Amino acid sequence: MNALPELNVIQIDRVIEGALAEDLGSAGDITTDAVIGPGHNAVARIKARKPGVLAGIDIAARVFEMLDPAVQIDRPIIDGTAFAAGADLLTLRGSARALLTGERTALNILGRMCGIATATATAVGAVAGTNARIACTRKTMPGLRMFDKYAVRAGGGMNHRFGLYDAVLIKDNHIAVAGGLVPAVNAVRAHAGHMVKIEVEVDTIDQLGELMPLGVDAVLLDNMDVATLTEAVRLVGAAMQTEASGGITPETVKAVAASGVDLISIGWLTHSVENLDVGLDFDQL
Repeated sequence: MNALPELNVIQIDRVIEGALAEDLGSAGDITTDAVIGPGHNAVARIKARKPGVLAGIDIAARVFEMLDPAVQIDRPIIDGTAFAAGADLLTLRGSARALLTGERTALNILGRMCGIATATATAVGAVAGTNARIACTRKTMPGLRMFDKYAVRAGGGMNHRFGLYDAVLIKDNHIAVAGGLVPAVNAVRAHAGHMVKIEVEVDTIDQLGELMPLGVDAVLLDNMDVATLTEAVRLVGAAMQTEASGGITPETVKAVAASGVDLISIGWLTHSVENLDVGLDFDQL
């Protein structure tokens, strides 16, 4: 999909089909079908009401393709591109019924994804010149994780694990139930394959000292103030990758990055999304 890693078309269609089914129910678009004749064609443009970073333009286009396979689509800019308020993001030529019926579904998806990409780009810009990279978390909208995480990449960030299946992250509750940090790590090593990386969450310098001899791949430094985080990064050195997480805000992300941490994972990129304002306007006939 454009310059970014492609999304799975089958998964995209499943999400869109579900969204359209939710909107159309068993009776369809009763307003549009009453007002607009079946042979009426039109031209519509999706425009940005505010500046931002584009993400999800091909997904928005796919909504209309599913409703009208004959729709003609012009994409003037690609995902990952910054745009100004008033910019044309998509031009559509086809069935007026399809364009009206798909409008809200397409705008819901596109507005959310552009909002995530724009917030990510702001965070990435804030840490420019440091060692840190910005990443998302699993705090995504259920059913939309693929879209949410793609939007983070469009904004210049990186993805943390996609789910519980693709990486090990031993968190505080795992440690509590396992009876300690060491037994938790040993249990994972006995269970996980040799290709699976292991990350462990710690929230104190003492816990970090307990973890260091175990030789895991990464440490998540959770809810540490900047001074403690800086000391933790110094102690780790090059022994493993360091990740800061927990309570990081747009106002504090730059100071967190200055600690020297490798990765900053931020839940609000996807769990507190401010949708970017986009709208669909029809050309006058």
